[in-house]
Amino acid sequence: MANNASPTKEQIDLLYIRLKSDAKAAGYHLNPDVEFTKELIKGLLVNEPRYGYQACPCRLASGNKAADMDIICPCDYRDADINQYGNCYCALYVSRSIAEGKKQAESIPERRPSNEQRSIATKDAKTTISELPLPVYRCTVCGYLCARNEPPEVCPICKAKKERFQRFM
Repeated sequence: MANNASPTKEQIDLLYIRLKSDAKAAGYHLNPDVEFTKELIKGLLVNEPRYGYQACPCRLASGNKAADMDIICPCDYRDADINQYGNCYCALYVSRSIAEGKKQAESIPERRPSNEQRSIATKDAKTTISELPLPVYRCTVCGYLCARNEPPEVCPICKAKKERFQRFM
């Protein structure tokens, strides 16, 4: 897809099928409103050539991948939002009750800290050196932990890419 080209119906449909399959395999659910969901997917596809990554279509990305790592879909806030409200911020991912039509997805408050709060948290973060034989990596999306020389290419739980892991210990 060229930088200025709008995603094609085929591209949207392919990503929809892949996301739905990945979600199901990992125990998640996509919004059952297929038309709405495909509009969100279109936003992901627009953001990919624009920023070089699939930033959440409902948030303003900076274009700095390191600064936006927490809002690359699936975002770091997805699970907490689903647990508390029944859907993630953009409502791409929803709870079982919403997926089954027992409840409606609703607008929810933004959980992402402000730029200033994220900057302070980054400065306050302390690196600890462990005596463990291997470093421990944590998936920032779902919290999966693994002890190995490098994080996995793809999280076995939520399917987030390697870049979404942070050294934990």
